[in-house]
Amino acid sequence: MKNLIEVQKKIIPQAIDLMEKRYAILRQINISQPIGRRMLSSVLNLSERTTRTEIDFLKEHKFINIDVSGMTITSEGKEVLENLETVMGEIMGISDMEEKLRELLGIKDVVIAKKVGENSLKSVAKAAAEYLLKKINGDDIIAIAGGSTMRELAENIDTNTGFEGVKILPTRGSVGAEIDLQANSIAALTAKKLGSQVDFLYIPDNLDGNARHTLMSVPDIKRTLDDLKKADKIFFSIGRADVMAQRRGMSQEEIDLLKEKQAVGEAFGYYFDRDGQIAMKLNTVGIDIDMYKNSENASLVFSGKDKVDAFLALYKMNKNLNLITDEECAKELINRLSKQG
Repeated sequence: MKNLIEVQKKIIPQAIDLMEKRYAILRQINISQPIGRRMLSSVLNLSERTTRTEIDFLKEHKFINIDVSGMTITSEGKEVLENLETVMGEIMGISDMEEKLRELLGIKDVVIAKKVGENSLKSVAKAAAEYLLKKINGDDIIAIAGGSTMRELAENIDTNTGFEGVKILPTRGSVGAEIDLQANSIAALTAKKLGSQVDFLYIPDNLDGNARHTLMSVPDIKRTLDDLKKADKIFFSIGRADVMAQRRGMSQEEIDLLKEKQAVGEAFGYYFDRDGQIAMKLNTVGIDIDMYKNSENASLVFSGKDKVDAFLALYKMNKNLNLITDEECAKELINRLSKQG
């Protein structure tokens, strides 16, 4: 396929350009549906005239629907988009980049979300949702973390049936006041999309020892914690240490301590430095860093070059890892790792 694409680029470059344009439009509609024409033009930086012409083509071929709420993708459009993913991966060099990064990291899978518009988080979340659906087995126990990235992932899962035997669990109890971003809420949404079973962890962070011990002995909570230890797959994201400390309302003394210990990232309530050494841990209940280290199938989803340091630190703890990220992060990782080699 690669040779054919190279020939096409030389002989009929305009055909490749047109395919890239229609692919970008179709994919953005799939990610942001329903979306209006002006918004689509703005996101993809296309003229309204060009957008109108391409939208007319896609509608005529029944790849999209248009109504008062905006444009949505049809089942035919989704099928075409799925078939285009591999082709566009070759054209845009994504496939080579994925293989290069996988080899440099020595991990299981690498998925690089193709850049469409300006919102790389949505593209990464969509790619992660598709990856989850490809990898899920009928009797899996899947632990899913909280946060904005995981929320986007759950929202981008195409509603499915046939996963009644799957159990979705939150990686931990509640965090902060943003209910929609808590692992319990995201586990519930994921299970709803998959038609799966779900259990919850109703345990707030930073409980003292006695209260924590009492709650952990409650039968429902104990069962969920036991199931977490048997999780077949973990889907989670990472955060920058300074950003997460602020978000969790840490005291200035705690923030200063994180700076002193040169913490760069956070995951599962643990803050760690560039070497993967733990700088601080929260008193949370759920999946801990040791469970992550022993996991044989953890999928890390992140977007944004500012989190690359956090990823490289966490990756040192466990290479039984799958990575789903964006193009810019992938290029930064390849650049850094190639220099190290």
